Amino acid sequence: MRCRFVMGMAQELHVLAVDDSLVDRKVIERLLKISCCKVTAVESGRRALQYLGLDGEKSSMGIDGLKVNLILTDYSMPGMTGYELLKKIKESSALSKIPVVIMSSEKILPRIDRCLEEGAEEFLLKPVKLSDVKRLRDFILRGEGDDDKLTDKKIKEARSRKRKFQDDSLVTAHDIESSPESSASSESQQQKQSKIG
Repeated sequence: MRCRFVMGMAQELHVLAVDDSLVDRKVIERLLKISCCKVTAVESGRRALQYLGLDGEKSSMGIDGLKVNLILTDYSMPGMTGYELLKKIKESSALSKIPVVIMSSEKILPRIDRCLEEGAEEFLLKPVKLSDVKRLRDFILRGEGDDDKLTDKKIKEARSRKRKFQDDSLVTAHDIESSPESSASSESQQQKQSKIG
């Protein structure tokens, strides 16, 4: 019922999900379908390029008349990383406007920065949650056709996400430094130094 209501209000979103892990692909596919999205799932960056018609081969599957509204890709995949796929898509004049979201189970700040700077819409940490998928769907639905208006907003949001990831890292480092174990270690070092001095 809810999907019909959403589809009645706006077109159904078509998401190309790219992940080399069958389990992760199935989870993402299920979350997207619950969120009323049409899903095409492929197992590699090469298959994604093939689906999008960017592989340069005659055997490409093509887009089958379906507009892809979002590409959701894993970062770490054999053969072609999600970052390399992102670059290929952003280099294509026909596909560069399609939002690309990168997923990873690793929170590596230089990797996150590089993806956002290259044009990724978002960087999600796995496991991806239903709330992540719904937020992306709502963002895409709101932004359809407003590319020029959203450019500055996207830049500000990317900077905000970058700061959030950095703040999360700092909090984690601070938590480690202020943990009881590190406090006890610090106190014992101070006691040793006062006995020596």
